[in-house]
Amino acid sequence: MSIPMADLCAQYRSLQPEIDAAVQSVLEKGRFILGENVSLLEEETAALCGAKYGIGVNSGTDAIIIALAAAGVNPGDEVITTPFTFVATTEAVVIIGARPVYADIDPDTFNLDPAAVEKVITPKTKAILPVHLFGQCARMEELESIAQKYGLKIICDGAQAIGALRNSRKLGDMGDATTLSFFPTKNLGAYGDGGMILTNDDDIARRARSLRFHGQSSSYTYERVGFCSRLDELQAAILRVKLPHLSSWNEKRRRNAAVYSSILDGTAIKIPKVDDGNYHIYHQYTLRSPDRDRLKEILAAEGVSSAVYYPEPLHIQKAYDFLGYKIGDFPKSEQAAREVLSVPVYPELTEEQVSIVASALRKAADMLVRVS
Repeated sequence: MSIPMADLCAQYRSLQPEIDAAVQSVLEKGRFILGENVSLLEEETAALCGAKYGIGVNSGTDAIIIALAAAGVNPGDEVITTPFTFVATTEAVVIIGARPVYADIDPDTFNLDPAAVEKVITPKTKAILPVHLFGQCARMEELESIAQKYGLKIICDGAQAIGALRNSRKLGDMGDATTLSFFPTKNLGAYGDGGMILTNDDDIARRARSLRFHGQSSSYTYERVGFCSRLDELQAAILRVKLPHLSSWNEKRRRNAAVYSSILDGTAIKIPKVDDGNYHIYHQYTLRSPDRDRLKEILAAEGVSSAVYYPEPLHIQKAYDFLGYKIGDFPKSEQAAREVLSVPVYPELTEEQVSIVASALRKAADMLVRVS
């Protein structure tokens, strides 16, 4: 049995009648952009995440771009973020003409280290852009304190963390805005691209709604240069079928993660650390090992897929040479990139599959100890 990193077909089969009916309903009504399903999904997702507003857009990347612009980040401003994440976070900053400024991570959680953030604040700093990586929240109370001290905005990249909590606070109640991705493999995934901006700020919400629709303020009246970034009805309808299942899916991820952690705790393979106060929803179950490549080989031999998120930090990627960073500038991010490995944790895993992954991890832990 070969166990993949995700199984979207298994999830579809479990919801096929409801999803097929939802898609058919949209096709029959003939409204495909910013219709009833988009409006209802915005309301339902905002309520789930503790936000006043949800603004649907066409990708998680666009959600960051539009949220930054709506929060008043302008060309020439600096935005502090992490080099250890998916490229979209940095890309969004550059696209709006601002400059990414990196701060290193907490090596235990892979999230931005607030102390490192404060050290790189300059008069040009306009915002902090933390990522709730792999499914657990950054240390928001510290970041919010820093933001208040220096008069900065906080836009959170919550693409991997829908349903996560920080000291019982919901995702949409953190910072000035939080962005979501509905990429198919996310905990709440569409069957194409999609994203959303969550905020409690009336002005950010108003500007974001305008920016996603070419800067429109009313029909054929434009108050700013905007984007074509509207969530479509088909994706919204599918997401509305899935949304009521999110909490149980996240709990299944947590149970699967607990099985793996119980086996690996105390071994040469480092298990994910859950920060105090965090409710981790395990978009990825990410291990650390100095023998990462050997670990990957052992798992593959047992029929277990694995993946490296992320193999090279953004500060040493060719696309961002112009930022002037070099190898050695962010040693914690660089070490994480050499050591991390994620294994299947998705809720559609059967008990047999979880057992196979667990057995493979146990075998790998034993073999790595013998080698060392």
